[in-house]
Amino acid sequence: MPELPEVEVVRRGLEPAVTGRRIDGVQVLHPRPVRRHAAGPDDFAASLTGRTFGVPRRRGKFLWLPFDDGDALLAHLGMSGQFRLDAPGAPLQRHARVLLDLADGVQLRFVDQRMFGGLSLSPGGAELPDEVAHIARDLFDPELDRDALVARIGRSHSAIKRVLLNQTVVSGIGNIYADEALWRARVHSETPASALPPAAVAALLEAARAVMAEALDQGGTSFDALYVNVNGESGYFDRTLDAYGRTDQPCRRCGTPMTRQSFMNRSSFSCPTCQPAP
Repeated sequence: MPELPEVEVVRRGLEPAVTGRRIDGVQVLHPRPVRRHAAGPDDFAASLTGRTFGVPRRRGKFLWLPFDDGDALLAHLGMSGQFRLDAPGAPLQRHARVLLDLADGVQLRFVDQRMFGGLSLSPGGAELPDEVAHIARDLFDPELDRDALVARIGRSHSAIKRVLLNQTVVSGIGNIYADEALWRARVHSETPASALPPAAVAALLEAARAVMAEALDQGGTSFDALYVNVNGESGYFDRTLDAYGRTDQPCRRCGTPMTRQSFMNRSSFSCPTCQPAP
């Protein structure tokens, strides 16, 4: 699933294109991406037609497009979901699944190769969909209580990386940016969160925010064509990653070869010198 910077890039791309625009028609080209709509694809299309979009919103990695009537279109990007903006007559992308014809000649396309993602209607979800309500605020949220977050993390005896990835504690941080933040803060992923003093937790959170802000400035991180923005362009932050994916390459800080460890069916990357194991 894309992480916060990638989802925010998509949200920013959608904002000027869909805000205030009416949906004049919907075509569901494959039923799987609208599987959460119990009444089926035809009813999904009919339910959206005639509605007008508000300003797209995001919490952590979760994206929704509010309607001006108080409902919302919730977008699950999954592993390969994309939004693309095209003219209605432009050639379809190979994995285009849902087409939304907007007023003023814009077609919003949901493209998803693997179809783990999808679109669903969230009644009353314009401000905050029920499906997202359990997700914690992210590090860019102006209403985030940082002191309370630092204290909560400090009470956990779980490994710090597990805590960072827990979307009910702090949202938006995924595997890539967790590794980058831990490297910047010189903290090993298996360090118990409770072993870190509050100042170290605060510094780690600031490192996570900084690395995601830098990724956002570069359009996110793209390792393949499965992540692009609404114009089909890839992000470039993968070219400056300091930890993730750099097994056996020299640490940019001390020169020690970087190592890879198995982690929750994924991988963690770290420097054994700068980030000693607990």
